This record gives sequence, structure tokens and C-alpha cells, in this order.
Amino acid sequence: MSLSTATLIPGLLLFALGTLLLIGGSTTSTFLKTVPRSTAAAVVLFGGATVWFLYNVEHIAVADLIVFSTPTPLVVGFGAVAALSFKFAAEFLAVRGLAALILLGGWPLLKAAYMQYDKPQRLLMVTGVYLAVALALWLGAQPWRLRDFLSWLFTRPSRPTTIGRVLAGYGLLLVAVSFTY
Repeated sequence: MSLSTATLIPGLLLFALGTLLLIGGSTTSTFLKTVPRSTAAAVVLFGGATVWFLYNVEHIAVADLIVFSTPTPLVVGFGAVAALSFKFAAEFLAVRGLAALILLGGWPLLKAAYMQYDKPQRLLMVTGVYLAVALALWLGAQPWRLRDFLSWLFTRPSRPTTIGRVLAGYGLLLVAVSFTY
């Protein structure tokens, strides 16, 4: 992935999320408040993270395999754990899936910016990705915090607007920076 694409993708995602918060009303707040415990969101987010993770495990280098000669037992084992998560750890599974997607998505973005010292504007994207990774680690360990944050966010009408402006502005900044490489 090129550095331009790696900067454009988070820029567009942040702009879309910021715009959703800016133009959203009661429908947006209701939707966002139901996502952390939604089964449909868990299937999409955790299922997507599972497929992406299993793809990465399936394509692991032979040198990284210690016990097995092929990655197939690992894929089957991790796939079984993911499937059993829907039955035995269904609480806030959508938040854990979102956290896993952020962690998996951070790697190609950071890899695109690696050793690009001649382009200091890359740090605008890299800083945002590291903040997202830290937030994903925290939410993966304490997923109920997203529910609490969303409740706090929508208690006053000025909060989603302010955060929406910040996210949309930062997203537009990243989109503009993506064309400067």
C-alpha cells in the first residue's frame, strides 16, 4: 500500500464518522448506542476481524511456525475460538470486533509510513493510527467503556457536534495531506 493510500483511508473514515456525528440526530444516537451490544454488529465487526485474522494466520511464514508444519491447525483452532465466542462471550462482542479491526488495520497503515523519513507530514497519519491502536487496546480489554462513552456523548447536543467537527476536520486534513506525497 502506498503512503498516499494509507493516509487517504483513515482520512475518509474519520471524515465520514465526523459527518455522521455532525448531521446525526436521534436516529444516529440511537443507532450508535445500540452497536456495542448488537448481535448484527457483532457478526459484521467480529466476523470481519476473524476472517482477516484467519487470513493472516493462513499466510504466516513457515519460519514462524514452531510446533506445526502448516498453519492449518492454528486456523482451525482460532476459528473455533472465534465461533465459540458468539456463544460464551457474546457480551460486547461488537466492540471487541471493532477493536480487533482497528488493530489489524493499523499494521498496513504503519507499514506504509515506515522509513519514510523524507515525508514528515506522514506523522499526521501515524499519530492518529497510534492513538486509535491505543484506544483499541483499551476498548478490547474494557469494552463497556464504549457504551459509557456513547451515553456521555449524547447527553448534551453540543458534544457530538464538537467531536464531529474535530473528527471531520482531522479527516479532511489527512485527505489533503494524502495528496502531498
